[in-house]
Amino acid sequence: MQADFTSGLVEALPGTATPTVSPKKSSGHGMIDYIQPIPQPATQKPTQDAGDQAATGSQSPATIAADKIVVVDDDARILDLLQRYLTQEGYKVVTAQNANALTRVLAYQNVNLIVLDVMMPGEDGLSVARRLRAGGNKTPIIMLTAKDEDADRIIGLEVGADDYLGKPFNPRELLARVRAVLRRRPAQEMPGAPSSEGGESIRFGPFIFNLTSRTLTRDGQEVPLSTGEFAMLKALARNARQPLAREKLAQLSRGRAFAPYERSLDVQISRLRKLIEPNPANPRYLQTVWGVGYVFVPDGATYA
Repeated sequence: MQADFTSGLVEALPGTATPTVSPKKSSGHGMIDYIQPIPQPATQKPTQDAGDQAATGSQSPATIAADKIVVVDDDARILDLLQRYLTQEGYKVVTAQNANALTRVLAYQNVNLIVLDVMMPGEDGLSVARRLRAGGNKTPIIMLTAKDEDADRIIGLEVGADDYLGKPFNPRELLARVRAVLRRRPAQEMPGAPSSEGGESIRFGPFIFNLTSRTLTRDGQEVPLSTGEFAMLKALARNARQPLAREKLAQLSRGRAFAPYERSLDVQISRLRKLIEPNPANPRYLQTVWGVGYVFVPDGATYA
């Protein structure tokens, strides 16, 4: 049965107050207690424009606002706290209460960072991180957990997390870690550009898709790809087993929004299917996810 992507999805609201966290008490599960809002100041410091930022080399609030963070936690208090705090710090914030809601967010939106709780009902954070990395998703991940043992931290890092923070925590420490992780991310590639990672390739069926040389070969014979076809297959292959809505697929492959009623994206998917599918009418690798968009399945198994 296909997952319910809509379960637990919550959108953050801007313009909220800054929360504070008292470290004196926590629930028995390491959850943050004593959330108290502080009123917003009456005035805010003007932000630099792009020219000022380029001249000074500093990171302006406008630059921070371009980064989108998704916070995943089953505790509504923590979601509310981090939504308010990170929004005030200039980030765009989306919150999700479980793994299914995170899947929905990733299908429709470009995300720069995932703050992911480990101890969640259903699919836990370690399983989510492992699944994302196995599918080629390289979005930075900061794990949150009530567990402080070294073994748990090591497991989190081994499955692909970029950083780890135990509960209860000071929101300022999380903010510092968010900034540090985002500073370490590689420069974003242009749609259709070859991979900046040497030798990056993906195997599926009889094909080898080399993202560095921009080539697709079948049993050693090159299959010609246009720039648009390469960009589309690159976007799908780098998000293997992750359904992508047309809107997000357009952003990843073309760098622009998907226009309503536009059919060129579907036409391009049809062309790719003719190139790589044994039976384009019954695709194995580029499958349709009804109500969402498309998903790349490298082993050809039926997506569910």
